Amino acid sequence: MGKLRAAQYACSLLGHALQKHGASPELQKQIRQLEGHLSLGRKLLRLGNSADALESAKRAVHLSDVVLRFCITVSHLNRALYFACDNVLWAGKSGLAPRVDQEKWAQRSFRYYLFSLIMNLSRDAYEVRLLMEQESSACSRRLKGSGGGAPGGVETAGPGGPGTPGRGLLQLALKLQLRVLLLARVLRGHPPLLLDVVRNACDLFIPLDKLGLWRCGPGIVGLCGLVSSILSILTLICPWLRLKP
Repeated sequence: MGKLRAAQYACSLLGHALQKHGASPELQKQIRQLEGHLSLGRKLLRLGNSADALESAKRAVHLSDVVLRFCITVSHLNRALYFACDNVLWAGKSGLAPRVDQEKWAQRSFRYYLFSLIMNLSRDAYEVRLLMEQESSACSRRLKGSGGGAPGGVETAGPGGPGTPGRGLLQLALKLQLRVLLLARVLRGHPPLLLDVVRNACDLFIPLDKLGLWRCGPGIVGLCGLVSSILSILTLICPWLRLKP
């Protein structure tokens, strides 16, 4: 499935590149047809995914953490609806249900897909915040144990005085820099979370473009879809890179 998805978005990216560089219309048509066949093949292979997503939602209901329980359950429910709409689209495109309004069902499908990704990114943000708090507390304990200064390393007094506007801006910039460094340390120390953030962020461009909320163009959509697909394949090859639960 991941390989088909990667091939589909590679075709999308290739088609955009060929159009941009003035390739022959016949070649562009062949690439578009190949992309369409790959998309239809993926829809066929996803016929049972709605049931799998519902089962995942049922398991997520029992998570002890309230925020994770909400985000993961709602995400799986939206994925189930997304796959259901996808099944209807497959029936329309394959000729089993020729009267299906494909544009309407495609819009519904991408809306559910977007909601699912928003929940995934909310879950990622929550886990990042928890890990940053843990890392910050650990740093504070280490500094206290070694007799160091404040965790932020920013003094509140100085030649400019505590009320100096320039000093306040400097402190704000230093605090922001420390937060960015802390975020980088957390993501570097948790590869599954980093991969999940990047994959969900890349996927987000696809429904945003298809729904007309943010037109990115086929090149960006193809590139983001390809990167996301490669990361998905990577989590299949290395299961320890898959974010749990």
